[in-house]
Amino acid sequence: MSAASPANLRGSLFMVLAMAAFSLEDMFYKSATGDMPAGQALVIFGGLGLAIFVALALLRGQPPVTAAMLGRGLLLRSAIELFGRVFFALALAYSDLSSTSAILQATPLVVALGAVVFFGEQVGWRRWLAMAVGFAGVLIVLRPGTDAFSAGSVFAVLGMLGFAGRDLATRATPMAVSNLQLGVLGFTVLTVAGGVIMLAFGETAVMPTAPGLAKLGAAALVGVLAYNAITVAMRTGEVSVVAPFRYTRLVFALILALVVFGEQPDWPTLAGAVLIVGSGVFTLLRGARVSS
Repeated sequence: MSAASPANLRGSLFMVLAMAAFSLEDMFYKSATGDMPAGQALVIFGGLGLAIFVALALLRGQPPVTAAMLGRGLLLRSAIELFGRVFFALALAYSDLSSTSAILQATPLVVALGAVVFFGEQVGWRRWLAMAVGFAGVLIVLRPGTDAFSAGSVFAVLGMLGFAGRDLATRATPMAVSNLQLGVLGFTVLTVAGGVIMLAFGETAVMPTAPGLAKLGAAALVGVLAYNAITVAMRTGEVSVVAPFRYTRLVFALILALVVFGEQPDWPTLAGAVLIVGSGVFTLLRGARVSS
């Protein structure tokens, strides 16, 4: 299939749409944490998204929950995703959107490393070098041992590791589970993650304000849009063509961080982001070339 084929073009456009929507989801959630505790905001956000996916499943004549969703593979995936969701939500609440989003871009690199460790995939020296460069980029963003180091960025690293583990565990997901049912499961995990944060950090729930609820409602709507768009993207075009467009998420995040929160990432953060994105794109493209 040509890189410029209609299927690849459609898949790439849906991937860009998904990344824009995920960035808006992060922005709305982070903004809502200014009105209420992070855990409470995640419970409300997850609950709203869960309700939307349940309604969509029922409208399509699908049961929102099936026995296949309780299989060992999906339970493992959900447990790992719970870990990632907890720490990514904390990172959004207590760290800059720009640095959190930059660190998140290292997920494909960790997935590639995990494929070597857990699935015995073969990796040549070029991809090993690319992964090393990407991880160096993460260290540049973090800058441990300096005054620029933010403890909140550690949450972003832990969240990124959780998401990478979820992606690896997805290999065990049975095809009998539909996209809408996976959405139900995913937003259930979000809701539980909010409860975990509230219990672990001793958060006390407050009466949500109308603006806060509106932000979380918007986050749920764009989150559902993002989930469906990325599913269409990955099932339409070739992975080697479509997947690198995941990195447009960082561009959207940097714009929103500047416009909405007034963040101005310094040069080390931007340089680290370039290394992470560049090495990630190379790893994806090189992996596709080797496997073809």
